[in-house]
Amino acid sequence: MSWAENSSQWHIIRRKAIDVDLEFDEDQEELRESVRSFLQAECPPGLVRKIVETGDPKAAEDLWSEMVSLDWPALSVPEEFGGVGLGFVECAVVAEELGAVIAPGPYFPTVTQFTTVLCELGTQEQKNRFIKSVVSGEITGTLAVADHPRSWWGSQTQHSTTRAQMLEGRWILNGEKYAVMGGSSGSGVSGESSGPGAPGADEVVVVAGTDNGVGVFVVPSSKLVWRQVRSLDATRDLYELRIDSVEVPDDRVLGDPGTLGVGEGLARAVQEATVALALETVGTCQTLFDLTLQYAKDRHQFGVPIGSFQAVKHKMADMFVALERARSLCYYAVAAIAEDDGSRSLATSMAKAAADDCQRLVCQESIQTFGGIGFTWEHDAHLFVKRAKSSGALFGSAVDHRRRISEILRVEATG
Repeated sequence: MSWAENSSQWHIIRRKAIDVDLEFDEDQEELRESVRSFLQAECPPGLVRKIVETGDPKAAEDLWSEMVSLDWPALSVPEEFGGVGLGFVECAVVAEELGAVIAPGPYFPTVTQFTTVLCELGTQEQKNRFIKSVVSGEITGTLAVADHPRSWWGSQTQHSTTRAQMLEGRWILNGEKYAVMGGSSGSGVSGESSGPGAPGADEVVVVAGTDNGVGVFVVPSSKLVWRQVRSLDATRDLYELRIDSVEVPDDRVLGDPGTLGVGEGLARAVQEATVALALETVGTCQTLFDLTLQYAKDRHQFGVPIGSFQAVKHKMADMFVALERARSLCYYAVAAIAEDDGSRSLATSMAKAAADDCQRLVCQESIQTFGGIGFTWEHDAHLFVKRAKSSGALFGSAVDHRRRISEILRVEATG
């Protein structure tokens, strides 16, 4: 029996969901409106096109500077480290709105990945050193966790192919990392780059396996060899990293490598990053749905809008249901993480699987509804399709997370 067919397990999930608050308060709704208003003014499709077509990262850097001035990177950071002291819910609200305009820049790798790991595993001194610099806009960061170009699993355990060895009292890292999000967009890097001025981000949290478990290390980007990946989505830089005998001093080691606490803290941080990305995907799909709906109303055939045809109505209804399902599961995961509920791991995989299912359906049906115009460079639809498709593959696909769900629920996974 598949996990989706196991009704008793779904009853358990439903009972757990009752314990989490899924309502937004007035301040959170006000935050959403202010973020949406800012992005509509400062990140229109024209800005995204400029970055994609010219490869000039300055526009993305300017947008990031504006976000810093508005304290967006500081929203979920404790006040003692220069943050606003709110929570993951506020971060999630921003994530969905950023996805709705496919905003470029370092927000996701820096705020939902780099900072999150530091908050979970960093010492007081490390948090003061790195997180305060993120909040002030002095540095950007990212997370290097995937050891394989097509898989995220096994990278967070001692079986990681990136290795950390203790030699003469120093940690030495060797290996390769894949699908690392860059801190800018349109940098135009080709081939390999390293040393001062290396692309991607200022600091990288590298996950590596040790003899006893997993280790997490903060490495300056200049110590790594960067190679930009030519990916489907030109609005977000992705890189492969080569790590050749990189020595990490003690003040850049997060936690005690190989201990249970490091593995658990990393897992919590990756859950936050995964849910934030899932919500970004939902935001992207929502805009794509809105574009498709408007086109179905405006495009006339046989003297009537094509939206009046039953087949088109069915497509729109299916997309709407997929969107609402994905958004609901994502915010359930947000609430579970915010309250550190015991179901957070299960909720994370449910959210990412639903978001990936959503993007697959919405991308397909929107392009079919648009017809030939949806494939043209001049139309905005393809920009949103490419972002949604790219995000669907990052931090595990729907298949990966269904497998994870089956492991948590201890039932057989199918499909």
